[in-house]
Amino acid sequence: MRVLSAEFVLSAKASAHYPPAVLPEIAFAGRSNVGKSSLINTLLNRKGLARTSNTPGRTQEINFFRVNDRFAFIDLPGYGYAKVPESIRKQWGPMVETYLRERGTLHLVVLILDVRRDPSEEDLQLIHWLRRYLIPFLVVLTKTDKVSKNAFSTRRRRIAERIGFPPETPLVAFSAKTGAGKESLWREIRKAVEADAGPEC
Repeated sequence: MRVLSAEFVLSAKASAHYPPAVLPEIAFAGRSNVGKSSLINTLLNRKGLARTSNTPGRTQEINFFRVNDRFAFIDLPGYGYAKVPESIRKQWGPMVETYLRERGTLHLVVLILDVRRDPSEEDLQLIHWLRRYLIPFLVVLTKTDKVSKNAFSTRRRRIAERIGFPPETPLVAFSAKTGAGKESLWREIRKAVEADAGPEC
């Protein structure tokens, strides 16, 4: 995937403030400390487009980015970080579910999981919503540079079982540090948007 342009559009908490639903959208979701912003920046070859922080829970709105003027990346707010105020944590569910339920241009959700951690209750809740609203989703296991090949195989099988996938289901292995898995992830994103965005996306 050749990224010619990538720009931040806006942040929103309510659907009334979303940008017009025109371009195919790929949404990225995961726990606050799972490496979501780093993954987005790596895909787009940008160092600071999606905000990263040493303090998890900083992304508290839905962030919209336009890519190549042909499709959009959506950075959903992170969840599950205990130090985020309770009032903010309670906003996550309704905010994300509203986006998933109402956004007709959503083509794919990239669910990001830390390969070293079992899926959380929030992860499983999100998967429930995706299945409920018949939204295609792709599971990406991040921070793979921090585990051995044998450990990765064991963790992949355990995570697949936890989320209700057959044990041998292929999950995308990704490392923002090494770039491993970047091309595989772009192939899946291209499949999700090419019907609307055309073969040159």
